[in-house]
Amino acid sequence: MTTDYYDITIIGGGPVGMALALILRNSGISTLLLEARGLPKQAPDPRPLALAHGSRLILQRLGVWEKLPDTTPITTIHISNRGCFGRTILTTRDAAVPALGYVVNYHDLFRTMYETLQDYQADYLAGINVTHFEISDDRGQVQFHYGKEEKKVNTKLLVFADGGRLAERIEDISYSTHDYQQWAIVANIKAKTSQSGVAYERFTPSGPIALLPSEDGFSLVWTLTPLVAKEVLALDDAKFLTLLHSHFGDRLGEFTQAGKRSGFPLSLRYATPITSRRIALIGNAAQTLHPVAGQGLNLGLRDAWGLGSEILTSITDMNEIGTPIMLSKYRQRRQIDSNAGRIFTDSLVKLFSNNHALIRNTCGLGLSALDCLPPLKQFVARRMIFGARN
Repeated sequence: MTTDYYDITIIGGGPVGMALALILRNSGISTLLLEARGLPKQAPDPRPLALAHGSRLILQRLGVWEKLPDTTPITTIHISNRGCFGRTILTTRDAAVPALGYVVNYHDLFRTMYETLQDYQADYLAGINVTHFEISDDRGQVQFHYGKEEKKVNTKLLVFADGGRLAERIEDISYSTHDYQQWAIVANIKAKTSQSGVAYERFTPSGPIALLPSEDGFSLVWTLTPLVAKEVLALDDAKFLTLLHSHFGDRLGEFTQAGKRSGFPLSLRYATPITSRRIALIGNAAQTLHPVAGQGLNLGLRDAWGLGSEILTSITDMNEIGTPIMLSKYRQRRQIDSNAGRIFTDSLVKLFSNNHALIRNTCGLGLSALDCLPPLKQFVARRMIFGARN
């Protein structure tokens, strides 16, 4: 078994893990990324991602944004509550930004970030199987299979960046989980009415329906109970589009075309705390959120930026990397934003996904009140875009 050494070892080579590696490029800090899956191939109808303007700024600083092949700006978000009075419309004027967010697909983001990393000759290993890790006061150690080889890596800081179960083995870190008893169905959709730059978030008793502008159509994220979601996935396109129209309403007229559909269960999962000896958690390893309001990946990118900034601050004394003092600073830096993002999305789901008439009407009045209070709209919009800052 061969043993290597890296200052930073990242388990999870998705966009959040790659963002951290790109933050540390050209710093003199050696970084290794380990990814369990192989490199993804082009999917015919990939899952959409909603990136906030704040995430765009991070990706610009990393030299990624300008290389993305297709991005669709979101300039308006229309928020409504099915069957109840009240709605809110957020625009770029409310947040004083050129776009509230952007819709990209996962494959394009992954490939662009991966290719950018290769420009810096980053050490990225895909298709690995981590078999063991252990931690001491002065180092972390990871053992993994890579092809037919078994390797061992010693490191100053071990970063978990994906939502796998490996992080649940960490001492002193516990996970809280809540099953929403909901599934999300995603697909690319076309409608009779074309609207440039408008995203829709429509709440229903079974969960929210989001339609995000994507090129000449929309990317759909439709939340349903597990049983209904499986039935909807089995429908032919015509029945699927008719049912979607009845749930969403007539704002876009008839839905005319549906791409490949896929579904997955939804839950809230978060770690307490997000650091341990020689260990830091970012992205889905730190928290997995409901997709309502599209906060998950944006929060993960801010995790990577926060941890990367603390690591770079330690560069004057490389021995500070991974120490309790450095990790404490990272934990405190992310505490308010992480808690606020989790509470915000969890509250939206629990308040709006119910059949209680009084609660639903109160939520509708709340949307109307928000629409009439520009300072509050600005606060909400900027929190969604940039997160909560310590």
